[in-house]
Amino acid sequence: MGIDWNGIVVGQLQFYWSSIFRPRLGGLTDDEYFWEPVEGCWSLRRGDDGAFHLDGGEGPEPSPPPFTTIAWRLVHIGVGFATRASAFFGDSNVPADASMFDPRRVPGSLPGSAAEGLAFLDRVYAWWTDGIAALSDDEMATPLGPRGAYFANDPMGALVVHINRETMHHGAEICLLRDLYRASGAASRDSRFAPR
Repeated sequence: MGIDWNGIVVGQLQFYWSSIFRPRLGGLTDDEYFWEPVEGCWSLRRGDDGAFHLDGGEGPEPSPPPFTTIAWRLVHIGVGFATRASAFFGDSNVPADASMFDPRRVPGSLPGSAAEGLAFLDRVYAWWTDGIAALSDDEMATPLGPRGAYFANDPMGALVVHINRETMHHGAEICLLRDLYRASGAASRDSRFAPR
């Protein structure tokens, strides 16, 4: 009897998403989305072009890396789903030979509110998980090839496991930030937490 490795690996992400992470995002407000608990946070900001951009996209990450907001972390997860889904599961807007790190794979419009951020996250999560759930065991074992850039020789399964780790890592940080927001003075200005 064979082991359904695809079902196990994809099921890990789906369980985390539906049972732990996504339910914790209910009621996210714009104040909370953009909350900067410390000075010098990286966030999602409107640029001179009127579009929203993630801080830190221009150059190497400083050491230690800056603290990041819920908006930054949520969009970072979403961009990870979107760029990989674009590279491996079809996107007629980008040349097929462009690597998963090609900036043309990053969505042109990033979400500038909590509601838009959650809708974006749900959309790109579905795109990614629909794609990986349809892969056969042989496809999970197939090297990424040129679209994988410097991970070209790694199997698709390694990329899937990496995206699982990234989602759980940043998802846990988002949940912790929500707890800190609720427990901090910032939450007292949010009408959801006002005394009744």
